[in-house]
Amino acid sequence: MTSEHISRDNAVALGKVPAVTLGFWLIKIAATTLGETAGDAVTMSMNLGYLVGTTIFAAALIVALYFQIRAVRFHPLLFWTVIVATTTVGTTLADLFDRSLGIGYLGGSALLITLLGISLYTWHRSLGSVSITRLDTSKAECYYWVTILFSQTLGTALGDWVADPKTGWGLGYEGGALLFSGAPLVVIALYFWTKISRTALFWAAFILTRPLGATVGDLLDKPVASGGLALSRYTASAALIVCMLVLIYTFPQRAEKLEASGRTHG
Repeated sequence: MTSEHISRDNAVALGKVPAVTLGFWLIKIAATTLGETAGDAVTMSMNLGYLVGTTIFAAALIVALYFQIRAVRFHPLLFWTVIVATTTVGTTLADLFDRSLGIGYLGGSALLITLLGISLYTWHRSLGSVSITRLDTSKAECYYWVTILFSQTLGTALGDWVADPKTGWGLGYEGGALLFSGAPLVVIALYFWTKISRTALFWAAFILTRPLGATVGDLLDKPVASGGLALSRYTASAALIVCMLVLIYTFPQRAEKLEASGRTHG
């Protein structure tokens, strides 16, 4: 752990990710919704296609991630910029898998669940924990962001699979949004009324809030004939950016405290 992570006032080690609060989840849902509308704006409204869109957003992600990993303390705008970058890459990459490569929503979801599982397993096997309170090295940060990227990509594939009437569950975007809005409530209940690992519940909530944002984003910008509201993707994206900024500055953003390295972790 570097000395820059230590608070000079109280000698508490602080990480570079935000503490998990109500504000964190509200901003995260807004960010994942923005990822869907912004990704669709580039690939569909601009007609650049999934491969070009993925390349553009991947480049933006690499730049943002470079500054995030090099930072020595938590910067709210930088952190959420990286999150948005992972959601836009996730949107276009999932669409590339599902549609351009022809493996379908189910195949894409299965592939991404496998990649996500491998990422979490490798991370835990390598460092002994997948907790955000143990992000005290660059290696741990890299595992964290790879896991987030896979979870964001999976969310788009799951959202499309649940909504699609031909090859999926056929719930539509409204039905998908309702289904996935209930999932965090289940996680909240498990948090308060069970002793399930808090780390496991965090990642469950993080993963499940992505398809919620994906289906809400699709509901906003997809054509009426496809079950959407046909709103302008540019307008929706701009409104979501404003919403995120309001939430970031309305809800206190503080860094997550790091645990002592000698403890046992899950």
